[in-house]
Amino acid sequence: MTDTSIDTVIIPPSRDLGDGFTVRRALPTAGRRMVGPFIFFDQMGPAALEAGHALDVRPHPHINLATLTYLVEGQIMHRDSLGSEQVIRPGEVNWMTAGRGIVHSERTPQELRSGSSSLFGLQTWLALPVAHEEVAPEFFHYGADQMPTVTDKGVSLSLVAGTADGMVSPVKTYSDLFYADLTLGAGGRYRLAAEHVERAFFVVSGTARVEGQEGTFDASQLIVLKPDAEVVLTSDTGARLMLLGGEPMPEKRYIYWNFVSSRPDRIEQAKQDWREGRFPTVPQESEFIPLPPDVPGAKLA
Repeated sequence: MTDTSIDTVIIPPSRDLGDGFTVRRALPTAGRRMVGPFIFFDQMGPAALEAGHALDVRPHPHINLATLTYLVEGQIMHRDSLGSEQVIRPGEVNWMTAGRGIVHSERTPQELRSGSSSLFGLQTWLALPVAHEEVAPEFFHYGADQMPTVTDKGVSLSLVAGTADGMVSPVKTYSDLFYADLTLGAGGRYRLAAEHVERAFFVVSGTARVEGQEGTFDASQLIVLKPDAEVVLTSDTGARLMLLGGEPMPEKRYIYWNFVSSRPDRIEQAKQDWREGRFPTVPQESEFIPLPPDVPGAKLA
């Protein structure tokens, strides 16, 4: 049977950041810039960090977006210009609203640096609605036990953010969206309803299928579904998936480096502010990531 529910299959390239740590960027790509409000989707690792090697993402700025960090393995210490200092562990959520401007760093916690450790996670950026782009920056941390979860017949779904299947996540969001952690046991089936306009699923591990679609989808692939298509996700051997989507943004979004905005002139202002040191600083941090070499114009998302 021929299936018409698949819009795009994205196989993100792997980029080595050194020390064996790789990143795969599924969004944005040339063929697909956003899924609902999700404008950026990175897979971090999996990586085995030996003693003396660590994740050290130096302080850098964001505007007009929210970041959502979610780990599968390992730990990351988040610090930001609000004074937040929070270790995130698997199943927990770090939500940072950049709004009019925030600076943060992401590092391996000090206590893990003397030995070997692992790190595997996902970071997404969500464009903020125009009315909320310049809100005051905020940071929230949510424990794994706060996530609504349902388990039935070899299927487990944890709602990380937004609304789905009659559940509501406690994570503070600014638009219609959903982000969920789905585990399928061997032979497990999950019906992904068309309650959100744009939807996709990312294969974290294992292999998955869409009933009616030939072939399987492998780890690190992002599969974008067509609007209104009600699909059943299944796996012959077991899989872990992240489900995501929501209402599309009515306005265009521009993305340049760590900046997202509906206005290219706002991005130009942020670039100048970072060059001239007008962003707030992160307490206890003296390093920073410089603005990359300029390129003509901001990329349209």
